[in-house]
Amino acid sequence: MNDNPVANLIIQFQEIVAQVPDPLQPLIVAAAGAVPFIEGEGATLIGVVGGLHPVVAALAAATGNLLCVVVVVLLGARARGAIVQRAGRDKAGQDKKEKPRSKGRERFQRWFVRFGVPGASLLGPLAIPTQFTAATLVASGVSTGRVILWQAIAIVLWAAAVTAAITGAIAIAT
Repeated sequence: MNDNPVANLIIQFQEIVAQVPDPLQPLIVAAAGAVPFIEGEGATLIGVVGGLHPVVAALAAATGNLLCVVVVVLLGARARGAIVQRAGRDKAGQDKKEKPRSKGRERFQRWFVRFGVPGASLLGPLAIPTQFTAATLVASGVSTGRVILWQAIAIVLWAAAVTAAITGAIAIAT
């Protein structure tokens, strides 16, 4: 096994895909798409390399990723609402220290300021997982509908791009 935990997880999902009946294989790919750092892109790779038709792999991967993002957005919106409501009641006025941000979060913040919700959604996967991007957008006050819309567009575009790249690479290699 590899020392890279993400690579190991991808290999494990590919092995699972190969072992389950054909009708259930897209569900394994969808489950992989819901995992941060694997997401739609990695799950598409798992599905295509695991033997699924590229379109089926991409649809399953994007669906799993999007369902997870929707759950994160809805839970994040509820949490933000509760925090904002509580902050309105609790006016102690105490300063709280901010935690230092990771390089990925810093990069995401720059993209968010520069390109807004569409840019952060489309470019966010280059810095942090879509679930983290979605949670950050909701926490900053962006409406749930807008976050879900742009995350859906980004997930579909990234899954399509990766599917085209993988399919092309396999065609060249064979």
